[in-house]
Amino acid sequence: MPKTDSTGPLAGTPRLAVIGLGGTIAMTASDSAGAVPGLTAEDLLQTLPSTAVRLVQHVENFRRLPGAHLGLGDLVSLASRVRALSEQGEIDGAVVVQGTDTIEETVFALEILLNVDLPVVVTGAMRHAGQVSADGAANLAGALYTAASNEARGQGALVCFNDEVHAAWAVQKTASTNLAAFSSPGFGPVAHVIEGKARFLCRARRCPTVCDDPANVAPARVALLTASLGEGPELLEAVFRADYAGLVVAATGAGHLPESWPEPLAELAGKIPVILATRVSRGPILSETYGFAGSESDLLSKGLLSAGFLCASKARILLSMALGSNQGRTDIGESLRAFR
Repeated sequence: MPKTDSTGPLAGTPRLAVIGLGGTIAMTASDSAGAVPGLTAEDLLQTLPSTAVRLVQHVENFRRLPGAHLGLGDLVSLASRVRALSEQGEIDGAVVVQGTDTIEETVFALEILLNVDLPVVVTGAMRHAGQVSADGAANLAGALYTAASNEARGQGALVCFNDEVHAAWAVQKTASTNLAAFSSPGFGPVAHVIEGKARFLCRARRCPTVCDDPANVAPARVALLTASLGEGPELLEAVFRADYAGLVVAATGAGHLPESWPEPLAELAGKIPVILATRVSRGPILSETYGFAGSESDLLSKGLLSAGFLCASKARILLSMALGSNQGRTDIGESLRAFR
């Protein structure tokens, strides 16, 4: 058997797929407006060093959309495509290239929809090709090096950005314009890309999948409401009237809401699953520290499910995909236990 370096590529020459969804990395400047879609996934490879290009076996333009235009159905279709390529034995890993606005949702959806060992790495760019110091080529090369790493196998979906590698459940976009746009608040990266190799510091914690086959998932409509000072609970009634299948509440602090919210939420939680998350980027929902009306212990006692360390946007993805897989409240609660 060929000898492998634990920090280097898979045995032999790994066969990687590059799947383009669009985003800033695939945009160029226009004469009359701002950046617009203009590059294909094949175009992006032309900017890479040969050490990265030689890893690519398959290229396709799955979507050509800004990150903000992607929908839940697109993520299910993407997971199905990656699974199909894996089952056909055509690839040893995949790199997904997309707009940074929704990378944290995409990578988490892939984590909970794909029950595969092959590395799946998501990346993008903060600056398009027409800007000074565009970062797309470096990020794409880093993602390819990560997907080619033997240590990336079995670690689920990952984000590689600015030479850092982050776990799907923890990573968030924490800067709107800075090149170091992604971080894992409170946890940090699981690896760094150095000299063309992904050097893993620890193993990413895997999340339970919600299905056997993503093709069978029909994403459910799940609302996300963010609490704010002095805001009343009127929008909760709107959620119920709009026939949402579930709700995520991004509460203040460690899971606290105005005193007018608990009773309407308890009524709503009796009809649809309601997850309690925090609007804060770092830290979990508590369980028993506070006892006032609208505290975390009060809300959890009324039937809300704790998101733990999982941020609100990802709690929405989990709830949508779990409901779309016909999971019930008990199954959803068990999935959320992984983040406490």
